[in-house]
Amino acid sequence: MLVLGVDPGSSVTGFGFVEMKNGQLEYRHDEQLRLPSRADAGSRLARLFDHTSELLHKYRPELLAVEGIFYGGNAKSMLVLGQARGAVLVAAAKFALAIHEYPPAQVKQAVVGYGRASKEQIQHMVKLLLKQEKLAGEHAADALAIAICHLHSTSLQGRLS
Repeated sequence: MLVLGVDPGSSVTGFGFVEMKNGQLEYRHDEQLRLPSRADAGSRLARLFDHTSELLHKYRPELLAVEGIFYGGNAKSMLVLGQARGAVLVAAAKFALAIHEYPPAQVKQAVVGYGRASKEQIQHMVKLLLKQEKLAGEHAADALAIAICHLHSTSLQGRLS
């Protein structure tokens, strides 16, 4: 099963493809999309939608796993983040992909074993789990972690059934 994990952001969005084969995690691709800060919101969202669609067409994942909504103190930041998530979710829906959401603490728990792990700990564990020396950046590492979280959750559910 090939999963696209996405760490949506208004300025940088991370993408990570991970596949489960014979019970083993296999790295496929990771990248970060930097959106132009001087462009208007509509242009940035269109670019994010288009880029997500290109990746979906190229890699053909079976589903999309995305970081769930979390609540912060800045309402404007949460609104902008929600718009970025929306662009990614619409792209996935146009490809008829199932969408699974995971809260940040669950992703950290699945990858590091601690729900309050640091970004550095996540990056380190993702590299170890996927046998990679270098990743595209912290947002790409988060996206890969989200994909890993889904694959671990699915694997566990299958074993429990």
